[in-house]
Amino acid sequence: MASINLNQVSVQMPVYSNHSRSMKSSFLKRLTKDKAQINSVTALNNLDLHLEDGDRLGVMGPNGSGKSTLLRTIAGIYEPTLGSIEVKGSIASLIDISLGMDMEATGYENIRMRGIMMGLKLKQIKAIEEEIADFTELGQFLEMPIRTYSTGMHMRLGFAVSTTIPADIILMDEWLSVGDSDFLVKAEKRLHDYIQKSSILVIASHSEDLISKLTNQLIRLEHKT
Repeated sequence: MASINLNQVSVQMPVYSNHSRSMKSSFLKRLTKDKAQINSVTALNNLDLHLEDGDRLGVMGPNGSGKSTLLRTIAGIYEPTLGSIEVKGSIASLIDISLGMDMEATGYENIRMRGIMMGLKLKQIKAIEEEIADFTELGQFLEMPIRTYSTGMHMRLGFAVSTTIPADIILMDEWLSVGDSDFLVKAEKRLHDYIQKSSILVIASHSEDLISKLTNQLIRLEHKT
């Protein structure tokens, strides 16, 4: 049974000025044993969130209100500064579908590397490799380094891999749109089917129409004053 529980979670991000980053500044501080005062901004503040099987959560708010920070905290990329978080179930993060791709490796090699990153064994990857290849429609390009790909081809590959392996929890930062009009139709269907098979969806978006269609719960984040 999948679940997400955040209890009084706050996340603070350190902010470094160009002065504090400079080599000269760091050297002088070491000589004087002067500890740098690090400024920070509060990205999330005392947030409670409890989700379980069947929940579809929409996250809205202005830019800088913490939507992406919330997704990355659930994904385990950021750790809470205060409070606690407990996540049960496998996670598919569609925040960055190009994560972990090697520009010098071929399409097929990237499929295998992404599969390993997602916890699959080589035998399991081999079983889904051709299905991914067929969906991308990239043909012989999959045998070439992905630095030779157009942006659209790169997105196709990342999307196909990211939406192949089932997950209990899906995290999305806006709706994914990939490829030309013909490819977009089958990509939309694939993404809807992928979401339907999950237990929990958390999607951040500025679109009220999208949120109303996909979710059954809503939270609005605001700038901390």
